[in-house]
Amino acid sequence: MDAAYQLAIIGGGRMGEALAAGIVSAGALSATAIAVAEPSDERREAFTKHGIRAVADGREIVRGAGAVLLAVKPQVIDGVVADLAEDVSPGTIVVSIAAGITTARIEACLPEGCPVVRVMPNTPAMVGAGMAVVSGGRHASAEQTERVRALFEAVGEAVIVDEAAQDAATAISGSGPAYVALIAEALADAGERQGLSREVALRLAIQTFRGTAELLDVTGMAPQELVDAVSSPGGTTVAAIGALESGGIRSTISAAVEAAVRRAKELGA
Repeated sequence: MDAAYQLAIIGGGRMGEALAAGIVSAGALSATAIAVAEPSDERREAFTKHGIRAVADGREIVRGAGAVLLAVKPQVIDGVVADLAEDVSPGTIVVSIAAGITTARIEACLPEGCPVVRVMPNTPAMVGAGMAVVSGGRHASAEQTERVRALFEAVGEAVIVDEAAQDAATAISGSGPAYVALIAEALADAGERQGLSREVALRLAIQTFRGTAELLDVTGMAPQELVDAVSSPGGTTVAAIGALESGGIRSTISAAVEAAVRRAKELGA
């Protein structure tokens, strides 16, 4: 790709760093092909440790870039895009990871015809185990959207979905790590109350999550099949599942997802 930088990242937060480091580690791009714009001296230093150039002003790295990754908060994205718009070259792919922000909203701030791709990654990308959902905007070709998907696959898995599904996907995989962490904490708390040390209880919870996810993925078992396989009649699991169901675990999780979807739509309004 004939560009000053193949990837210009606007916003040097933890997610931007995780994506950049993962892309370099996977060999998808070299460190010299990436640059980041970030006002914080401390955060810029985090990128230079990976061999990635970090600057304060995004305009100098956007010019001629093959792709521009907007890794900023949804509340400020309009102003950020407006500031950069005149420096975005024709054909540059603009990628946004701002929750709830539609491709149409970003397209409206950019030169006509600029391809925009919306992505919702999640924090496990920091350890190469992310899940990203990718949607192309009105001017993004299938090939451009696939290039973005392949880039995010460097830090985990990535799938292409219709943009109408983005808010729901955000509520499941984007916010999902927080749900899992909350349940892990609750299990560790309960383990402590039953006499386990905090360290052991948390280790049990974390490894159980890891192993269960791997088992479901590798075997293709439906979740209910695994529930049934673990549940012996009259046993401990049946007693525990009964308590979870009577506590409304399914309706509570459904309400959480609905709340996340609702908030994503509010952010995009």
